Amino acid sequence: MEQAHSLLLNEDACSRLGEHQRAEFVFEWLRFLKKLLPVADRADVKQNQKRLVEQLTTILTGSPGPSTRWLLAHCLALLYRVGDSFTSSLTVGRCNDIIRSKDDSPSFLPSRLAAVACLGAMYEQLGRLLISSFKETMANLLKALKGAESQGRYEIMLCIEKILKGLGVSAVPCHRDIFKATRTCLTDRSMAVRCAAAKCLLELQREAVFLWSTELENVASLCYRAFEGSNYDVRIAVSRLLGTLLASSLEPKQAIAPRPGSRRSCLEEVMELVSSGFLRGCAGFLRASGDLLKGTNSVSRDVRVGITQACVVFISTLGGAWLEAHFPSLLSLLMDLVSHTRATQNPVDAVCSRRCVSFILRASVGSLLGEKAQIAAAKEICQAISKQNRAVDIALCEGNVETRVSNTDVAASQHVLVCALLELGSVLQDLGSSAVPLLHDASTGMLDTVISVLLHPSVSARLAAAWCLRCVAIAIPAQLAVLLDRCSERLNALKSCPKAVAGYSAAIAALLGAVQHCPLGIPHIKGKVVMGLAEDLLRSAAQNSRISIQRTQGGWLLLSALMTLGPTVVEHHLPRMLLLWKCAFPQSVKELDSELRRGDSFTWQVTLEGRSGALCAMKNLVVHCKVLLSDDVICRVLPLLSCAVALLTQLSSLVKSYGNQLKNAVTVFRLRVYEILALLPPKTYEECFDTVLKQLWHDLTGPENMACAELSLLPTLCHNQDLALLGPALQDMDQQYIEEQLHGGSIGGGTLEYDPFTIFVKAQVVPAPLPPPAALTVAAVQLFGVIFPHLTIQQRAQVLEQFCECVRLLKGARQQTVQVHATTAFCCTLKGLALDHETLGPEEVQKPGLSLLLGALESSNPLLRCVSAEGLARLAQVLNEPNFTVSLSLMSFDKLKIARDAITRTGHSLALGCLYRYMGGISSPQHLSACVGVLFTLSQDNTSPEVQMWSLHSLSMVVDLAGPLYRSHIDASLTLVLRLLLLTPHTHVEVQQSLGRCLNALITSLGPDLQGEGAGVCAVRTSCLVGCAVMQDSPDCLVQAQAITCLQQLHMFSPRHVNLASLVPSLCEILLDYSVLVNLCSLYLSLRRAVVACLRQLAQRETVEVSEHAVALVKELPRRDNTQLDVTIKEVGLEGALFSLLDRESDPRLRQDIKDTLVQMMSSAAESELAHWLKLCKDVLSASSDLAATTLVETNQEEDADDSSAFHAKHEHSGPFNNLRWSTRVFAVECVCRIIVQCESGDPAHFDMVLAQEQRLHESTDFLVLHLADLVRMAFMAATDHSVQLRLAGLQMLLLIIHKFASVTEPEFPGHVILEQYQAIVGAALRPAFSADAPPDVTAKACQVCSAWITSGVVSDLRDLRRVHQLLASSLVKVQGGRDVPNPFYNESTFTMETLAVLKAWAEVYIVAVQSTRQKESPAWWHQEQQQEQCEDPGTAETAGSGLLKLVQGDLATLSRLWLAALQDHALLTLPPTYASQLPTTGGSFYSAEIMEQAHQHYCFAWAPILHATALWLNSTEFIMVDEGPANLSRPVTPTSMGQSTTLASIKSPEDVNTERLHLILGISVEFLCSPHSQNQMENITSCLHALQALLDVPWPRSKVGNDQALTVELLSVLHRLIVTREYPGVQLAVLELVRQVVCAAQEHVREKRHSAEVDDGAAEKETVPEFGEGRDTGGLVPGKSLVFGAMELCLCILVRKLPQLSPRLAGSPTGQGALPWSLNDSDCKLVTLALCILSELPSICSPEGSVSVLPTVLYLLLGVLKELVRGFVAANRGILVSGALQALRNVLSSPMSRAEKSRAAWVEFLRSALSTLLECWDTDKMEPVEDEETLLTALTIFLLSASAEVITVEPLQSLCVGKFQASLESKDPMLLSRSYQLLASVFQGPTAVAGPFIQALGGQLVGYLQQVEKSRPQTATELQAVQDGVRAMEALVLAAEETHRPQLVTVLLPILVSFLLDENTLASAPAASRSLHESALRDLMRIGPQHSAVFKTLMASAPHMKARLEAAIKGNQESVSAKATPRQVSGKHIPSIQLKTNFL
Repeated sequence: MEQAHSLLLNEDACSRLGEHQRAEFVFEWLRFLKKLLPVADRADVKQNQKRLVEQLTTILTGSPGPSTRWLLAHCLALLYRVGDSFTSSLTVGRCNDIIRSKDDSPSFLPSRLAAVACLGAMYEQLGRLLISSFKETMANLLKALKGAESQGRYEIMLCIEKILKGLGVSAVPCHRDIFKATRTCLTDRSMAVRCAAAKCLLELQREAVFLWSTELENVASLCYRAFEGSNYDVRIAVSRLLGTLLASSLEPKQAIAPRPGSRRSCLEEVMELVSSGFLRGCAGFLRASGDLLKGTNSVSRDVRVGITQACVVFISTLGGAWLEAHFPSLLSLLMDLVSHTRATQNPVDAVCSRRCVSFILRASVGSLLGEKAQIAAAKEICQAISKQNRAVDIALCEGNVETRVSNTDVAASQHVLVCALLELGSVLQDLGSSAVPLLHDASTGMLDTVISVLLHPSVSARLAAAWCLRCVAIAIPAQLAVLLDRCSERLNALKSCPKAVAGYSAAIAALLGAVQHCPLGIPHIKGKVVMGLAEDLLRSAAQNSRISIQRTQGGWLLLSALMTLGPTVVEHHLPRMLLLWKCAFPQSVKELDSELRRGDSFTWQVTLEGRSGALCAMKNLVVHCKVLLSDDVICRVLPLLSCAVALLTQLSSLVKSYGNQLKNAVTVFRLRVYEILALLPPKTYEECFDTVLKQLWHDLTGPENMACAELSLLPTLCHNQDLALLGPALQDMDQQYIEEQLHGGSIGGGTLEYDPFTIFVKAQVVPAPLPPPAALTVAAVQLFGVIFPHLTIQQRAQVLEQFCECVRLLKGARQQTVQVHATTAFCCTLKGLALDHETLGPEEVQKPGLSLLLGALESSNPLLRCVSAEGLARLAQVLNEPNFTVSLSLMSFDKLKIARDAITRTGHSLALGCLYRYMGGISSPQHLSACVGVLFTLSQDNTSPEVQMWSLHSLSMVVDLAGPLYRSHIDASLTLVLRLLLLTPHTHVEVQQSLGRCLNALITSLGPDLQGEGAGVCAVRTSCLVGCAVMQDSPDCLVQAQAITCLQQLHMFSPRHVNLASLVPSLCEILLDYSVLVNLCSLYLSLRRAVVACLRQLAQRETVEVSEHAVALVKELPRRDNTQLDVTIKEVGLEGALFSLLDRESDPRLRQDIKDTLVQMMSSAAESELAHWLKLCKDVLSASSDLAATTLVETNQEEDADDSSAFHAKHEHSGPFNNLRWSTRVFAVECVCRIIVQCESGDPAHFDMVLAQEQRLHESTDFLVLHLADLVRMAFMAATDHSVQLRLAGLQMLLLIIHKFASVTEPEFPGHVILEQYQAIVGAALRPAFSADAPPDVTAKACQVCSAWITSGVVSDLRDLRRVHQLLASSLVKVQGGRDVPNPFYNESTFTMETLAVLKAWAEVYIVAVQSTRQKESPAWWHQEQQQEQCEDPGTAETAGSGLLKLVQGDLATLSRLWLAALQDHALLTLPPTYASQLPTTGGSFYSAEIMEQAHQHYCFAWAPILHATALWLNSTEFIMVDEGPANLSRPVTPTSMGQSTTLASIKSPEDVNTERLHLILGISVEFLCSPHSQNQMENITSCLHALQALLDVPWPRSKVGNDQALTVELLSVLHRLIVTREYPGVQLAVLELVRQVVCAAQEHVREKRHSAEVDDGAAEKETVPEFGEGRDTGGLVPGKSLVFGAMELCLCILVRKLPQLSPRLAGSPTGQGALPWSLNDSDCKLVTLALCILSELPSICSPEGSVSVLPTVLYLLLGVLKELVRGFVAANRGILVSGALQALRNVLSSPMSRAEKSRAAWVEFLRSALSTLLECWDTDKMEPVEDEETLLTALTIFLLSASAEVITVEPLQSLCVGKFQASLESKDPMLLSRSYQLLASVFQGPTAVAGPFIQALGGQLVGYLQQVEKSRPQTATELQAVQDGVRAMEALVLAAEETHRPQLVTVLLPILVSFLLDENTLASAPAASRSLHESALRDLMRIGPQHSAVFKTLMASAPHMKARLEAAIKGNQESVSAKATPRQVSGKHIPSIQLKTNFL
């Protein structure tokens, strides 16, 4: 293919190829030429133009295929436009000659079509340059059109369209001729020709004014005829034409000047024209008159659906502004249309007409109007409803007096009301909570208007009004309870009026259905009210026969709707329900027989209605409350069902006896029986199988019910892949709502009045139940599928044989209907068997079943063929016998060999593809080859496009099923697909669609192999790309969608071979062309889905490239219609266009894809284009009509003037966005939150103003903190909007901003944070959420924001903080009212949610307040606040605390009680179900018994901070109960009350109360920490641990815990599990701290017991330690019962995880010694230190024997850690680790157990061993060299000083210890030397027995070292420190000596000190260290001299040189300090100024 990439065609290479390869080669060359010509050098093009024209002309005459000829035409025209156009007329003439040729052979046809295509392209590109030959060409084309076949007519229409486009106004002379020719093609038998003609006329109308003026009526009539028998494509194209013409007639385009004879129409005239077509169709005068006389209607549904779409185009073309201005007139005209009698002559027509008008309203109001305009439109609709209702009321009133109201008037009004009410409901659902102003508008009176329709005589109007009320409740949940109350009251008041009973019961049922969409629910009492109403209606039904039916229907309707409230509501009413059901049915079959012998038609009608309603209630119980179906309930219901089934057999006799008036009631009754039986387990009603089976057989095959609901039956059993064979699926259409009218056959579409019991189902759109006969068929099929697997083999075979026989005997339409019923029933059975993995049965069952499916496989109904093919696949799956599957394949092969009819060939070809669908794929190469061979042959059958389509579709499935096995057929398949793509005419788009599916399957089969670079792979990849290019050029949208999907697959497997530069612009062109009228005229939903899905994938990898290509396209692309989306892309890029698209789309799948695309683009480019994305989101958020205007006014009333300016910003309606919906704005806020979170993981400068400003100076980067003002503003705008969802999103965003920016400092104002300046905005954003009418979920979220703001530390002024604090305080007051004052609008659980949110917020504030007061380094502003308060009143400042604590302190008494109550509730709700009987019957403090399940979720959200706060409060009070007075609660809420009132007998002591509180907190914490569900709840785990720590900080709970060994052991077990399962450092530190506290508590307990024993035993026993503690006499520690063992286990876990080297098992492992150096971070160091601290305390809580058991382990771990430390261990905080280990060692050595009589000997032995181990650490032969000898010496010193003398004084330990010090004193390291002398000084001061040997051995060495200093003075600070420490050691030696020996030692010391002194000459030039030594020695002499004055004087006298040296030093020092003040004397190591106090001379 590379040889095709040249300017001229490589004819040599082309000639060497075969015919098919040559076509592909030519196409690829033309593709390249199309891209090359616009960018090629013009001189080169002119130079080669002649040769190029010759080559292109040769291709033209060489019979090119459809795609090739279009590409050829484009290249030829492009060549003349780029090069010389002089010879273009010759080419035109040549084309005209070819068209005029008389050659009619099939081989010449492609050349003629190519010539036509070339003419069109040349005229389009060259325009007026060819004007001279225009008339001749046009005459030639029009003449050829008359005798052309369908392909010719199609091409000529497209050619004329292009000619018109190129010539523009110059083509006016031929406009009339073109119109005459085109009008014929508009009604052509070929649908493709009709589409092309419509496009041609659409182009013609741009200049041909007569089309939308004088000829408008004729063109409209022509369009109506075009709609007759049309398909979806035709309706789209013709409706676009008609709609555009109507819009042009009303508002001509300004660019076109008015012409003579043209006039402008008015809206009434246009709508009259539409109405005439809608009411009379396309019939001529005579036919219309004849139909009128006969009373028939000739208007087909095709025409009405087409006209409806045209109306939508008409309105959309005029635009939203026009619609807003003319909506009242348009609404009136549409209402007149739907009220016309010709539109509603029968129920099916009435439903169709209503749907059409509703679709027009929905598509216009729902898509074109913004929220403000929608509110205005809703008011107009309300007025229309009111007008109709008044007219009916007047007619009824007049009828009571003079005349009776006519049925026609009522019927007309009902259809108007249905359309208006349904649209009003839809508008309200769109608006959501933004519709609140509409409800409060007194002039409109919307609710009164809608409720008044509930009394309308028509059932359809009443149901529509009920549905509208349901929409009100969904939009504004606060209205739900209000409307329920209102309707209940009216029903009670008017229960004698039949219309009122029917209307209000329907309204209540609809409102109950709305509860499923309202998370806040309704008060629980409403269920009781509805139950009472239903009972009342049912009891009183028999009292008045006039309203018996209405009351019966109404009662059961209410009960059925009640079931949707769920089991929590229904379980309270179930006993009464069972009683009502019992009353509705006879108690036995005998009673049923007696019923049949009496009664009349009316009685039976009431009875059947009642029983149908009862069965419906049962069905809804099963659906919504399955948990209530206990065995007892089923046993009580089954007898009733048996009677219902028995009655089924008598229904036909009832109809015969009482006539057809019972027929509908009988049908509904049978339907209800089937529905409930299908839901129950078949085993429960096995005895009824025979009866039920007979009825099912009768309903599926009998003549009475021939309603074949194909659309409901067949598609559900088809595979989704196979539905593509039937054209665009309904779910892939924007017009599904009206298009499905055309698929319903004679029954038409569904509507609500067919089954009023569907009004409460969970759905966003109004339900459309089928007519009862059709619904009965569907239910019968489903029940058959449920029952069949439970039949015996004989019954199965008999039923299937009867089905086959019945189908065989019947003829005509009835045979087709029965065949559909029987096949679907069997396929439903097979599907159930396959899903349940059950078998069908032996051959006697298989044979009739197979026969049934094979018969359907050759049915003329294509949908039935698809179902039967799927049935065969399911049959193969159920039987799972390879031989059977192979035999089916062979049978299909045989059939396909001999069959020549299309039906048989299509059915069996599809069966081949489906057979292995559920068998795991095709595994046999032979079978695969056979299938491929047959399907290849069928797919090349040019005589039957239908066979081609089905066989290619089957081939695509075979490719999928074969998987890798298909690789051998890939090349042949690609060749076939590509050849067919190039040859298939564009009129056969269905074949192209199947080819697209084949290509997609082939690409998937190739997969990642497409990335290869081999010659074969490159050829395959090129073929795939060529195939995609062919499909991209197709005019059919579904084929284009296939092309995009294939390219998407190619991009996934081989991204670098897909050219984004061409793909992205093509995708965007589709959006630009079709998105002007999104939802309606964007042509194909499936195409838009494909485009957005592809963009989503591209955005994941190449976001920047996609955006750049999109913007470049819009900037460069010349367009005549500059759409709004073009402007959007130009201004804000592709992402802005996607936001616009998101706002206008309604398809959920497409909306999700758009959101995903935006999220992908944002995650890739948000940081690099931060300002752009934030501006985009801000524009989207600001694009609303009146955003937060009211809120701004309200919030500013209480703010200061200087604050208000901060948030009184103007709303900028910038950019292309205008009046976006709230859902789009919510998504924009979510996008901003995503950006903030994304930036958190990026550059730190995003949250650091200083860093951001610095980097901004050097780089052109952007940071989030620089846009903080915009972020806060966006959050404020969202939080104060009318929409509740937007308010919640805004508050969440505000919360995120506070969390992320609270600590960002303000560089310009040090000591302040950047958020401080926005405190007024934050307060204003929060205030509306605390208003009285704010929904509870908004208030709950606002409480969360309040606590975050208060605790963030942003606000430094408590007066400012009180603004937000007051909001929380007001909520607390509301909470104190308790649940006894319920919210009248929402469920009681909302009170729980709001209460817990408030308590949680207060708890978080209190926690931070307490923690901030406990911090040693609090912020400066807290110190200032404390100082101010202490100055005012020191006493109160100390008690009430400071800062935040002062804010909370006033409410702490109330809060503590509320917190305790909440914790008690939570504890009760977390009890296992087995304890349910022990729960309080009335509920808890903040929940009632009815809402336990909902309340539990809210407690789970809030309990942890409340627990922590309660523990802190108890800590602050130290469990001392203070009577703080009543807390103004409606009920006692302390844990002692247990939900009941406190009596005198139940008053408990403070001790008991405190114990309960302690156990409450302990129990909740331990229960949660044990829960496996606490996986991702680190915050809650930390709260539990901190709460327990706060408790154990107080003596009383510590004593309680210490006294309970079992409790402490269990607690340690839980904590051990936590350590093992949670790696979070904060949790592990908290666990160890808590363990330390537990050990402390045990220590205190043991200490107290020992002290008590000592006191009791008297003074004589004091020398011995009482034997308390673990271990007792034996020393044994029992695992699971020992606190010490548990603590050791936990500490060991930590130590071994952090230091694996400690474990003997791990010592040689890769993580042990042989591994890389282990390193610990800061938290790890803290963990190890804490573990060692705990270990060191354990011996003290053991008995003497127990301590002996523990000691070896403790010493091993301590010394093990020390060993690792001295080996140069890497640790972030080594200092804390070393000090902790040494302190732990000191604790162990000084333990009282070491001195206990019973354990002293063992301790001495163990400690000696430990000392020996420690000394071995110096032994370099056994381990690595010691790197930290200082730590070892310190540990050795601790041993020497803390252990008893008998441990140390034995040999050889003592000598070894002395030796270590001797070695260290010989070290050349001054640091080690310094530390050694420090430690030696400590040893010298130790016990004599220990110090003596060290003095004797090391004294001389010390003196020698000091005497050498004079010769080698210190040069560095460390050397100086070593000398000074040596002097201190010498001083210690002096002090340790006996009094008699001290003078001798002083005599040694003083000369040494004098030797350190320098003379005054040397002093000035001496180094700093030497000078410091001089000064230090002089100070020491001044200090020591007076202490030993006699020795000093004697020494000075005997050594004059020393005296002179000292005097000189003193004199020099006096001179240097003479100018200084008298120095203060500093003891210790501080250096004081020298002050002479003694005259040494």
